[in-house]
Order: sequence, then structure tokens, then C-alpha cells
Amino acid sequence: MPVDIPSAETLKEIYTRMWRIRLFEEQAEYQSSQGKVMGALHTYIGEEGVAVPVCAHLHDTDYITSTHRGHGHCIAKGADIRRMMAELFGRATGYCKGKGGSMHIADFTVGMLGANGIVAGGFGLATGAGWAAQLRQSGQVAVCFFGDGAANRGPFHENINIGAVWKLPVVYVCENNQYAQWTAQKDVTLVTDIANWAPSYGIPGVQVDGMDALAVYEAAGEAIARARRGEGPTLLECKTYRFHGHNFGDPQMYRTRDEIADWVDKRDPIKRLAAYVLEAGIISPEEDQAIQQQVAEAIHEAVRFAESSPYPTPDELHKDIYSYEYA
Repeated sequence: MPVDIPSAETLKEIYTRMWRIRLFEEQAEYQSSQGKVMGALHTYIGEEGVAVPVCAHLHDTDYITSTHRGHGHCIAKGADIRRMMAELFGRATGYCKGKGGSMHIADFTVGMLGANGIVAGGFGLATGAGWAAQLRQSGQVAVCFFGDGAANRGPFHENINIGAVWKLPVVYVCENNQYAQWTAQKDVTLVTDIANWAPSYGIPGVQVDGMDALAVYEAAGEAIARARRGEGPTLLECKTYRFHGHNFGDPQMYRTRDEIADWVDKRDPIKRLAAYVLEAGIISPEEDQAIQQQVAEAIHEAVRFAESSPYPTPDELHKDIYSYEYA
């Protein structure tokens, strides 16, 4: 069991936010099946044990950058689920006024610099945010969430290198869910432990069970504290697994039912944390049911908000678009 155990209040909040992600994503998939979600949908189901305990150490003024699978990061950082759902529905009350969709949600008020449809697209944003914080001497930290597939792209190496050289307050969190889209990690790289790449850049590399929220909490706390002290980045690899396909509608022909069932039945991060908080008496069975009920009601309210919101009007078509003229 990890040494750095969160307080009872923090544990309850972590547990609640993990359920908020799970039920939001399940509802998003259902609404997508009804034809109400605009565009692609990539859910975070199964990976809740990473984003929530990491973000539990962050302030609203700290930054995170996300991926195409960004709903979990948004909710973990405190984004409004009503505006998120409205964005999925393509409504004007959404975070991007209904014009960005699932992969482009951002909320600067809580330090969420944006989900990103470009693989490895968040590295430069997080490293830049860390550099700005260092220049301002503000004490802020930036966390870059990325998948194992992004580790094979140039921005991973370029940004970790510059972050290490300049000792930037950035934590690079690899959500290694074993697959880059439909390709198994072991089929495209011989070194499948991303944390082992850290010594190449002279920074700590830490690997942790991403299905264990308490283990992630402890490792993330150390990495974030190190960044705040001005000691530079940490590469934190969380071994995790997405329970559903790469995107909604993915037939998942590239992995077996037995493999999926093994992870879902034995390693669900919510079930594991539930077992701990219930056994420790931090949450009673009645409180557990109340938490799930309250979260479910909030998710349904988000759907009602989205459905009752207007679509963007034609005059919004060319707003929020920027262009440059070159001489």
C-alpha cells in the first residue's frame, strides 16, 4: 500500500470524480448511439485512476494538456460537465460554442489548456506553459498527459529534452494503455516501458500501476512537488488500459475478449478504490450509493442542459477563426 495516503476528504473527492468520468463517458456513448453526439468520440473508461489522482495535487492555476481522449482530464481538472456535454451535442453553450467537439474542449479558468486531436500535440503546450511559469516565478506546474503512441513521435523527445535542460516545472504523464489506436505497443517498439527512456534525458523515470489510484496519487505527488521546487521534470508512466475501443464503434478486432475481460474484471480502478475506502471505513455503503446517485443525476442534468441549448447560428461560422497575412 502506498505511503502517501490522501486525507479522507481528498479520497472521497477522488472517488467521486472517478465516478463522474465513468458515468459521463457511458452517457456520452449512449447519446452517440442515438445520433446526438457530433463527431468522433474517444472515451476514458478504465483510465480514471490516472487523471484524477494526478490532478488532485494541482491547483486551478496549474496547467494540464490533454489528448484526443480528453474528457477524463477535463473532469479531473474541474471542468463543467454541462458545458462539456453541450459541446459534444454541438450546441452554442458548449466550451467551444459547439464548433470544436469532443477532441477540443478547453477551460482556461481551471488550467485546462485543451484536448488535442493531434497525437503528441500537447507536449509543446505543456512545456511552453512550464517555461512561462518559470519565467514568472509563479510556482505553477504543467502536466502533460499523453499516450504510449505519442512516445514514438518527435515532440516527446524534443520537449522532454528542453524541459530537462531548462529544469522546467513540467510532469510528463504517459497513460500507457497498451495500444496506439489499433496497434499493440509491443508490435512497434522494443522498449515497452516508457519510464526507462527518462535516463536518456537526465530526469527521473517512474513507473506505476495506473489502475491503482492510490499508487498514482503517491507517485504524482512526488513528481509535482519536485517540479514546484525547481528541480525539473519527471517522466511518470502509468500502466493502464482502455476498457472500450479506440473510438465509439470500434469493433476491436485487434484484441481478444479474454484480454479485455481480464482487465475489466480484475483491475477496474474504481472497484479497486471502492474496496479500499469501504474496507477502511472512509465511505459507508450508503454513502457510496449516494455518491453514485448524485453523480448520475448531475450527468442527466448535463444532458438536459445540452438538449435544451441552441445550435450555433450561421453568423458564428467565421468567428473565433484567426488568419495571418504574409507580406
